[in-house]
Amino acid sequence: MAYLERHGERRFDPRRMLDGARSVLMVAQQYASPALVEGAGPAGNLWSRVARYARGDDYHDMMGERLEALGRRIEEAFPGAGSRAYVDTGPVLERELAARAGLGVFGKNTNLLHPEAGSWFLLGELFLTLDLSPSSEPLADLCGSCSRCLEACPTGALPEPYRLDANLCLSYWTIEHRGALPQEIRPAIDEWVFGCDTCQEVCPVNQQAGSPATGPVDSRFAVPATRRRLELVDLLSLDRDTYLEVFRGSPMRRARLEGLRRNAAVALGNRGRREDVAPLGLALGDAEPVLRRHAAWALGRIGGVEARRRLEEALGVERDAEVRLEIEAALEACDGPPGGLDSGPLG
Repeated sequence: MAYLERHGERRFDPRRMLDGARSVLMVAQQYASPALVEGAGPAGNLWSRVARYARGDDYHDMMGERLEALGRRIEEAFPGAGSRAYVDTGPVLERELAARAGLGVFGKNTNLLHPEAGSWFLLGELFLTLDLSPSSEPLADLCGSCSRCLEACPTGALPEPYRLDANLCLSYWTIEHRGALPQEIRPAIDEWVFGCDTCQEVCPVNQQAGSPATGPVDSRFAVPATRRRLELVDLLSLDRDTYLEVFRGSPMRRARLEGLRRNAAVALGNRGRREDVAPLGLALGDAEPVLRRHAAWALGRIGGVEARRRLEEALGVERDAEVRLEIEAALEACDGPPGGLDSGPLG
């Protein structure tokens, strides 16, 4: 994520985002509700392990269109005024600006927390040349002595309140990271395919969020019919043309096809079902080495006679040195206790 190092001077001086900027109008878009969560299907399916904000259409487009329309209305109402919209697309310290605008307060999981909406909302901003006064005072702390998010994080990515270690966060590993996943990260991924909502799901404020006072949630955040039928095993064999068609307009494109297939293989290994051995075995013959590596690891996690047979057959024809090492390690794991590698939290 080296891109975060770029434009540091603009990140700390919002006036550089727009010539003549005098104020920032912050907005929040709620993206989760009980109805949308239920619409994702039963627990244990693919969509129950996709971060809630990413199950439907891309929020960049949804919020960006609305902010630009709002900017035009403001410019019409105040001739000579200028505006510039951002939705997670520029060097903007959004959480800090939103907290100062009264949209929430930092939670111990580093998300912005609102007493009614919880943390199930996205941020956008409109830089303006208008000289405006703040509309509200910052909110008070909502966490108190609660530490559920710190305790629930599967990798220990929240080593202390209000601090996130991105080197351990599953959202980084399942979305931003390219190539093979470290061995120690794979068990902690569990069945997450894109992102992770664990620290939000256990939050008491979030468990009460979604009341009528927060307003309706845009139905475009729900899983669309074109993707609802997909399951983990389907991702393994997804070809590029189908991927581009099915995930058109989806924020899950951020992980790329290679990342989604890799994550699916890891999730299947952690799920540990014998019926997944066959599709994972087929993935051992895929053209992409990264998928072959993670399919081998997954077969080692599941274990059993059939998994061993497929690994041995693959080892006989595999020429990639890194994939061979994965297959050999998986064969050793097949000899170990059920469940394969240790799946405890990381230190």
